[in-house]
Amino acid sequence: MPERPDYAALTQGQLAVLDRLNAGETGLPVVQRIVRLAEEVLGGLGAGFVEYATGHGRVVAASGACTPAIGRRIDREHLPLNELNEVFGDPRRVLGVRCEAGDASVGSLHVSFGPQSADPGPEHHRVLELLGGFLCRLYAAQRNGDGDQSRRQENRDLWVAVTSHELRTPVTVIKGYADTLTNHWDTLGEQGRQEAVRVVGARAGELARLVDRLLSAISDDGEIGVAAAGPFDLPETLRAAVEELPEDLRRRIQVTSLPAELPKAYGDRDSIATILTELATNAEKNSPPDSPIELCAAADEETLRFRITDRGAGIRLENVERAFERYWQAEGGEQRRHPGAGLGLYLVRRLVERQQGWVSLRPREGGGTTAEVRLPRA
Repeated sequence: MPERPDYAALTQGQLAVLDRLNAGETGLPVVQRIVRLAEEVLGGLGAGFVEYATGHGRVVAASGACTPAIGRRIDREHLPLNELNEVFGDPRRVLGVRCEAGDASVGSLHVSFGPQSADPGPEHHRVLELLGGFLCRLYAAQRNGDGDQSRRQENRDLWVAVTSHELRTPVTVIKGYADTLTNHWDTLGEQGRQEAVRVVGARAGELARLVDRLLSAISDDGEIGVAAAGPFDLPETLRAAVEELPEDLRRRIQVTSLPAELPKAYGDRDSIATILTELATNAEKNSPPDSPIELCAAADEETLRFRITDRGAGIRLENVERAFERYWQAEGGEQRRHPGAGLGLYLVRRLVERQQGWVSLRPREGGGTTAEVRLPRA
């Protein structure tokens, strides 16, 4: 850590952020810019911002050594700062400030320093408070301009219309092929019968996944399944999950690294197939046909992770958190190229967080999107 903050970088960064705010730009790209500025000005190894919601918090932006924490949920909204600092490393080497707008705390900003760094002084703390003030201004602008967002709760009629449409397609296909098998068994021939059974099986699997998604979306307080957590082999589980994918999607998966020597993960082994299917399907929908979808896994001191990476247009930074909301779609109305109720990523986040893990999306350098799931080590 430098003895004093880099005030030249602070001035330039402030002007850049003010230009964005004055131009009416809000959202995660500005938050990420402020987080990077905090790391740069204070000479940290990384920085991160915890956004507060009702009853919990979440790391929505991070840089440098703190980047793996993106997407991590904090179960209590107003933890002491020293406990929040632990999310980003050794709390003795992390400086944090709350970002408060009036009587409300919108989040907290943290910078992590190296083990050889000197203790941060009053100047470092004042600079971090200054940058936290920028985040308060940003969130105040969002709340003033997002009156429509407070009315996003879907009404029952819309929910019924969307979900019934989702269910209708696989049910219609299954019924059609079942009728064909019943009425034309002898004339179909062995090859025709096998193909019909294959389609019915594939559509039944799709229907089962869809029902899981719809049931999980009924209540934020509801549970998804009752499987007990325990240690399991993540690479082996991922390989088995890939084999269960539809054939067209399975052909696109490129396993770049699933080391057999990884330590055991701790969680719900059976959920991994659903999580992988949703993430891979999302990658398939948002990337060119026949382009590779890469799968890899690795471990660090606290977690195991696996990543799904596509070569599509890439998710916009301001959408990386919105994508996990129920029913949210990147495209709306007639612009939507892919059918769906917008429940897949919502389900993934709920499944992962039930296992004390977290999931995040980020743009891939060179184009595309990376989805990363982190689970605790056994």
